[in-house]
Amino acid sequence: MPHRRTRTSLLAAAGIAAATTVAVVTTSLASSAANTPKPQKDRSNDTASPIKHLVVLFDENVSYDHYFGTYPSAANTDGTTFTASKHTPSNNNLVTSGTLTSNPNSYQPQRLASNQALTCDQNHAYGPEQKAENGGAMDKFVQNVSVDTCTTPTAYGAPGLTMDYYDGNTVTALWNYAQHYAMSDNSWDSNFGPSTPGALNLISGQTHGFKEVDPTTLQQVPTPGSYVLLNPDSNGVGTVINDPDPAYDDCSDNNHTSSNTLAAAASGQNIGDLLNARGVSWGWFQGGFAPTTPAGSTTKYAVCGATHTNIGGNSVVDYSPHHNPFEYYQSTSNPHHLPPANLAEVGHNGQANHEYDLSWFNKAVDANSLPAVSFVKAPEYQDGHAGYSDPIDEQHFLVDEINKLQQSKDWKTTAVVVAYDDSDGWYDHQFAAKSNGSSTSQDQPECASRPAAGGYQGRCGFGPRLPLLVISPYAKANFVDHHVSEQASILKFVEDNWSTGRIGDYSFDQRAGSLATMFNFHHAGVSQLLLDQDGSIASGSGKGH
Repeated sequence: MPHRRTRTSLLAAAGIAAATTVAVVTTSLASSAANTPKPQKDRSNDTASPIKHLVVLFDENVSYDHYFGTYPSAANTDGTTFTASKHTPSNNNLVTSGTLTSNPNSYQPQRLASNQALTCDQNHAYGPEQKAENGGAMDKFVQNVSVDTCTTPTAYGAPGLTMDYYDGNTVTALWNYAQHYAMSDNSWDSNFGPSTPGALNLISGQTHGFKEVDPTTLQQVPTPGSYVLLNPDSNGVGTVINDPDPAYDDCSDNNHTSSNTLAAAASGQNIGDLLNARGVSWGWFQGGFAPTTPAGSTTKYAVCGATHTNIGGNSVVDYSPHHNPFEYYQSTSNPHHLPPANLAEVGHNGQANHEYDLSWFNKAVDANSLPAVSFVKAPEYQDGHAGYSDPIDEQHFLVDEINKLQQSKDWKTTAVVVAYDDSDGWYDHQFAAKSNGSSTSQDQPECASRPAAGGYQGRCGFGPRLPLLVISPYAKANFVDHHVSEQASILKFVEDNWSTGRIGDYSFDQRAGSLATMFNFHHAGVSQLLLDQDGSIASGSGKGH
């Protein structure tokens, strides 16, 4: 029987004093069967805290030091001027660690100006990220993950680019949100590796338990390849460490114009399954999910062809299938990208099966009909992923969505979590001891020396340190949380707040630290902070309470 937090225990956790050192959570990783009773009523408002609406804005490919390496001090030589409160608490970054001016890597960290926002995409694969850390010496980033010459037109590249960082003149909105709400300087990628593992850890805490299937028949292939799965067992079930597209998505394989094999969950469940069983409304909303050509009109498969232009003038396809983790699970997929029948269906069972275009999220906000839990993914040009997106386009998305939420009637009971799927390989100075190991040809000694929970290989972590912010009337103001958290901590907050039970099967939700220490559930703080598109504080923004 999985442990469930009571309202009392969740509220109590929010008042625990923050620790000041990097630590490893030692909670048992023992498998447990999730408790998923059949729903008898809508339990969306039956929560363990005042939070009735959680919105997760899940962006792409940023390490903590890449965005907060000099926080709260900005150069103010270009971009948007930023001046921090004199009461800003200290955080663990390039400046406070001394690694800004004395760094063990072959190139020193350099500030990226606001006109260098569009850069080369760095190497963020499972194995090279481990090699970059070099057993904790953190001195082999340039050799293993730096990509200095760009294939993207108009993108900036330079030797040792992986070491470089932005400050509050470029990522101004995030720095202003950190000034008025809560951020963590001790939050981690649950595993090493790129987007898909991070997205899977967000919704299930589990990257093991997948099979490789033929893209046409969806039948399991007899001989798995090395890209889709790592270390498949005798049943062809293994771990995802790369970015294979999901099986249950018409738009996979570049709208089924290529023939790469796909990944599908062989077993297990995700948070969508638990919320459905509990009777709690939820949805995944992604830019470009609405097909430009519906399935069955002129083609067997739906086509996701919508595009936008980033700040570099490059056209980018909006929808990325491997960024949508629910499409790997047949139970929570919407293969043909069907829209909901109407707004009333959003968040509930129906033909869309909880998978929606981003436009439906904005309609739900405008109608004050948010689901209890919303996972929101920007179109690719605004998701922050180096190479095709950038911090300025990302900032426009974040400001637009958060402003809209803060002006809605649902805001007083809403929490927004801004989190990331992986680090993109960008340098971060802080090493984390590995709380889960793996012993494969892809793994370094610090991973191989630790046991693998359940014997599941390819899940070594913690990986790189990532930004995480909580924006809510109940978030602690101008607060830096030092407690250990990870991508699966967001999953755990949902489980605890809506009493769903745990995922089971050695999910990282068992070990994940709590986000409750970033809240003060007994007193609302900054009720509203409206920002301009450049990240500066809009005139007349309400400070509340």
